[in-house]
Amino acid sequence: MKVREIMTSDPATATPDTNLRDVAQLMVDHDCGEIPIIEDKTTKKPIGVITDRDIVVRTVALGKNPLELSARDALTSPATTVTPEADLDDCAHVMEQEKIRRVPVIDERGGVIGMVSQADIVRSARDRMAAELVREVSEEGQKVRR
Repeated sequence: MKVREIMTSDPATATPDTNLRDVAQLMVDHDCGEIPIIEDKTTKKPIGVITDRDIVVRTVALGKNPLELSARDALTSPATTVTPEADLDDCAHVMEQEKIRRVPVIDERGGVIGMVSQADIVRSARDRMAAELVREVSEEGQKVRR
């Protein structure tokens, strides 16, 4: 099975200058926990990602006011990505290695065209692959980047 078969197409994106309140609102509007941060709306090349957890850990927990900050203040960079033609096994392996729960999907020009989550893989993968992904990403003692 290929990533293109399970990815969420045309995900919400933001630029580094997008304020964090707007990033959080995108997460609410699109029922997601991660937004790819792109260079610009034309190329859609990812420079990083921002998760709901990033906002909390990198701003609120440090006593910073997220309403006064932009995506660049809380993003994780660089973004780990996969292609739509990647095998699901390979995508799961990337997520396991990077200890991430979501990964942007990029086209041949490097622009964001989709997102794959751990839940997407679990819903569509063989039982063994799904169990392995959840175990590896959630392993105790490991910091989860996003």
